[in-house]
Amino acid sequence: MTSRHVIKKNKWSIDFNSPSRTGVISKVKNNDHLNPVGYTDQKINASGATQVSDSKLISKRSWNIATGPAKQIPMNLFIMYMGGSSISIFPIMILGMMIFRPIKAMMAYKTTFKMFEEDKQAILLKIAWFLGNLSGIVIALWRCHSMGLLPTSPSDWLAFKEHRKQLEYVIGGMNP
Repeated sequence: MTSRHVIKKNKWSIDFNSPSRTGVISKVKNNDHLNPVGYTDQKINASGATQVSDSKLISKRSWNIATGPAKQIPMNLFIMYMGGSSISIFPIMILGMMIFRPIKAMMAYKTTFKMFEEDKQAILLKIAWFLGNLSGIVIALWRCHSMGLLPTSPSDWLAFKEHRKQLEYVIGGMNP
């Protein structure tokens, strides 16, 4: 029989065939108490690593806030699709929420970026956040236009102009 050598990949790997330090059972030097799996008696100095990781976490959090409005766009599109294009209370409420939520967020941008003012990328963060909110407003206005709620023809503004005549009519749900 050939003996297999288990290669230790990390400190959490376990060798069930060996009672040595790399295996499941490891004992404290003076006592007979068992140490938990993965225990090492080496001290780790993490003081320098915390400052780097803190700055990385702050940067990650700031970019998460900046890209938040852009991450909401797919959900907003799905909600608009599910709301339908009829003129009723539910689609109008959805449309109002889609328009006023980004506007309200843009008015409170100082409180949003208050803790990230010292960041080197503060301008880029604000631009990304602003573009995300602006794209949400543009999508909501496009939906208003597709529902026919925006006044886009001259007859909407002037009383003496005639409305455009509809050239085709579609009647659905009827069998011949």
